[in-house]
Amino acid sequence: MATETTAAEGSSLVFHPMDQFIVKPLFGDGAIAWYTPTNVTLWLFLAIAAIFALLVLSTSKRAIVPTRMQSVAELAYGFIYKMLEDICGKEGVKYFPYVMTLFMFIVCANFLGMLPMSFTTTSHFAVTIPLALAVFLTVTVLGFVKNGASFLGLFWVSSAPLALRPVLAIIELISYFVRPVSHSIRLAGNVMAGHAVIKVFAGFAAIAVISPVSVLAITAMYGLEVLVSFIQAYVFTILTCVYLKDALHPSH
Repeated sequence: MATETTAAEGSSLVFHPMDQFIVKPLFGDGAIAWYTPTNVTLWLFLAIAAIFALLVLSTSKRAIVPTRMQSVAELAYGFIYKMLEDICGKEGVKYFPYVMTLFMFIVCANFLGMLPMSFTTTSHFAVTIPLALAVFLTVTVLGFVKNGASFLGLFWVSSAPLALRPVLAIIELISYFVRPVSHSIRLAGNVMAGHAVIKVFAGFAAIAVISPVSVLAITAMYGLEVLVSFIQAYVFTILTCVYLKDALHPSH
């Protein structure tokens, strides 16, 4: 009897921080097919709706004295435009719509994932890998279209000693093809880790003795995770700008 009581008490403290990342169908409990609406589908559409509301609806009146939402939209516009221009030059500005779309999607998806009972779509590689592959393929195709065979100069370090250039070319080639891997894992891994830590602290809040400490830890981690949500969107975007610069100006 004592053993059963102990087991019951222990089981009440069991929590699974990774359960929040499980993909579930919106309707019913059946198997998930490629066409099944899931919680991921819902929150992806909500991210798109948030972008539309921020960039289209809030700026439709183009008020001389902007509303708060219009101010946020204008700040985001100016922030990404300046970043792209500083890194890629005037030639890179023509790709602003793509870079802006990437940033807004990631930052909106990250912030929506901070809402209680929400689902963080950017914690899944099924979302971040296509984003990273799209950047990789876009940059690669653009590099060859703009520069032809000269794009291969990206891998040839002409400033290095001649004997080292073939070795460095291999290293550069490997690092180039690793880009989409690191690009996607960095975003999903950081977002997933932060949410999992918050869930762990939330599990300890059930223990009366340490619940005040747990609540403080949750509050601190939540604030940090809000910052991380923006930083990861910024990092993904600035790396996209750097890769775009390589495609426009490939020579070392």
